[in-house]
Amino acid sequence: MSTKKQSEMITILATDCGSTTTKAILIEKQGDEYRLVCRGEAPTTVEAPFEDVTKGVLNAISEIGEIMGREFTEKDGVIKTKSGNRGCDIYISTSSAGGGLQMMVSGVVKAMTAESAERAALGAGAIVMDTMASNDGRLPHQKIERIRKLRPDMILISGGVDGGTTKHVIELAELLKAARPRPRLGSSYKLPVIFAGNKEARDEIKKVLGDEVDLLVVDNLRPVLERENLGPARDAIHDLFMEHVMAQAPGYKKLMSWADAPIMPTPGAVGDIMQRVAKARDITLVGVDIGGATTDVFSIFRVPGGDGKETVFNRTVSANLGMSYSVMNVLAEAGVENIMRWVPFEIDERELRNRIANKMIRPTTIPQTKEELQIEQAISREALRLAFIQHKNFATSLKGVQQERTISDTFDQSSSGETVVNLMDLNIIVGSGGVLSHAPRRSQAAHMMIDAFQPEGVTELAVDSIFMMPHLGVLASVHEQAAIQVFEKDCLVRLGSCVCPVGKSKDGKPCVTITGTSKSGKQFNESIAFGELILFPLVPGDEIKATIKPEKGFDVGGGNGKEITATLHGGVVGLIVDTRGRPLDLSPQTDHRVAKIQKWTKIQDFVFADAHDDGVATVRK
Repeated sequence: MSTKKQSEMITILATDCGSTTTKAILIEKQGDEYRLVCRGEAPTTVEAPFEDVTKGVLNAISEIGEIMGREFTEKDGVIKTKSGNRGCDIYISTSSAGGGLQMMVSGVVKAMTAESAERAALGAGAIVMDTMASNDGRLPHQKIERIRKLRPDMILISGGVDGGTTKHVIELAELLKAARPRPRLGSSYKLPVIFAGNKEARDEIKKVLGDEVDLLVVDNLRPVLERENLGPARDAIHDLFMEHVMAQAPGYKKLMSWADAPIMPTPGAVGDIMQRVAKARDITLVGVDIGGATTDVFSIFRVPGGDGKETVFNRTVSANLGMSYSVMNVLAEAGVENIMRWVPFEIDERELRNRIANKMIRPTTIPQTKEELQIEQAISREALRLAFIQHKNFATSLKGVQQERTISDTFDQSSSGETVVNLMDLNIIVGSGGVLSHAPRRSQAAHMMIDAFQPEGVTELAVDSIFMMPHLGVLASVHEQAAIQVFEKDCLVRLGSCVCPVGKSKDGKPCVTITGTSKSGKQFNESIAFGELILFPLVPGDEIKATIKPEKGFDVGGGNGKEITATLHGGVVGLIVDTRGRPLDLSPQTDHRVAKIQKWTKIQDFVFADAHDDGVATVRK
């Protein structure tokens, strides 16, 4: 950890070592605030022939030096003594190179302690390879074989409330001992195992596993059924990630000696900055990072039935939903019809399948025609939609907790808790990943997020400009104010607010009326019919103190037909009003489907500078 005071941190270098690309950013204090100054990148060098992650780090930082005409590197590493145009004050890094942090978790009951263990591992930035439980239906020899085959970086064992029975959690430890798993990154060290279960079982767990693994005992994940205590396990995962996993990867010992703060797993750093921003602004948030192979979804929502201040953080990894390497999995899970419904032109089902297969065969290609782009953005809607469904199913209230039940609950055989994802209470959606951050027009990113997430009420939309959230997450561990300032000023590209009434009606029937005055003094008085997706120009920094009055049968957050007051924010896209209903009904058989989508997608062709009073039909001045 850096010994420098925050006031001494003027020039900050941060890197994120990804699986294919190492990204470096330079942040400097300008006046009273911190701003992004420059960015560089280079191929990651963790694999052969280099097998030294620091080479890629130095190359990425050197690119910043060349652009800025300054010197940040020398043969032995990063220059951290600042003198004139040489050096920086602090260097920090995150990493997901070498496949990131890969874990197995286990618990006694699959829907209770095992799921809490999964939440802890995902929140710490891990990829959960498998979740094992006493009641998961597998025979002991199948579990042992599975542990041997996966070779995780780390295993988290949980189970039992404090003071409860110890039998089942000890059985899990005995299975692990029988499997004698070997770490993924070599056999020169013992596999790290964290025990976060019933404290009464600790001594017995130490007897069973003490000589076989590197055991770390922390506080119970579920000390009582009604409460989760994920913090100690998450902290232990971070510590062991640094001490064991990172220390075995090529070149990481050297990188760790350069860094002024512990290296964090990339997804853990992203989750950390989101939590800090949500807390600082007192907002609820959904973030998504859609990549070529996986899609990560993060959320911060208020605890149901709580005091309105306590929030819960969740992260899920949809390991089979991505835009290149996993694109055929999106087709398999969504079905060709669900992808076809978003394509704004007539296309044969066979041709669509072939185009998607071509993307899988050549995963690094990017769309070269408008049609290819529209197909890719149609696929992204389904990948995001499916990943968000998985997230909502995982981000639930605690299971196994006794609750007051009504007669209708008798017919619900699910053991699941209720999802904590409340779209009507959602303040902002932040999108990142190539298909969103690098869409040719920002309005296309807004349109994809609205179609995929189907927000309700009033929600702000934003995208990460160049995917610097990992860098800011690790920066927040040493200088939170600097991280939040850069996040607000340079990381987020604010697209604007969207107003989405919940309800159903016939196209053309009255739906919602929005009135108010913008900060710039412009009067706003618009009535929007059902079945529209309309864009109103509202520039970044401008906002409308609006009264939103839905028609009977529609809800914008106040209840059926009840008006609300809300602040509608401008952005690089503007104010979007979506009256297409929730849930949005669209299939390839929808009447005039292509005409409808082409009408809706006209908001994507809108550019403020080119707008005229008689411009695009779905854009209003």
